[in-house]
Amino acid sequence: MKLLKEIADWTYSLAIALAMAIVINAFVFQPTRVVGSSMEPNLHNNDYVFVSKLSHTFVGTPDYGDIVIIDSRVFRDRGVKDDLADPVSTYLSVVKLAEVDTHIWIKRIIGKPGDTIEIKDGQVYRNGSVLDEPYIKETMRAAAPKKVTVPSNQVYVLGDNRNNSSDSRYIGPVPVSHVLGKVVLVL
Repeated sequence: MKLLKEIADWTYSLAIALAMAIVINAFVFQPTRVVGSSMEPNLHNNDYVFVSKLSHTFVGTPDYGDIVIIDSRVFRDRGVKDDLADPVSTYLSVVKLAEVDTHIWIKRIIGKPGDTIEIKDGQVYRNGSVLDEPYIKETMRAAAPKKVTVPSNQVYVLGDNRNNSSDSRYIGPVPVSHVLGKVVLVL
């Protein structure tokens, strides 16, 4: 009987610890692993980063230059179910028990609501002024000029390795609700 009570106590304690870890990872702080080279030279494949989720939890708009994680599935709504499920799969990928979700991307904030972002001649312009971007890997290969005004409650994101990045040039502006957090520590 004493052994069963001990097992029940341990099971209860583990369940509470797991629930607390999921809540903390969903709404406060989350480790994640970089997949791919879209943020080189600043973040590399398999780098570990820690993400503050407080801005997402309290619906804040990130600042220019912030490195954030986003849900790239911009044409669907996000809910609390997503907020709870994403950290579980991300944690499993950090400890290498699962692959990283391919819809979670790490990018840099380039435009905020109301900004006009224009890409021409391999450079990015925000509201008519060329951006000074010492963090990019190399000059962007010239592509067809593109001009976008960022809608309210959305942001425009780009990878630092512009020639090897899927970002707002392909999926369009990202709803603020899809900005899951800000990178605050790189290991």
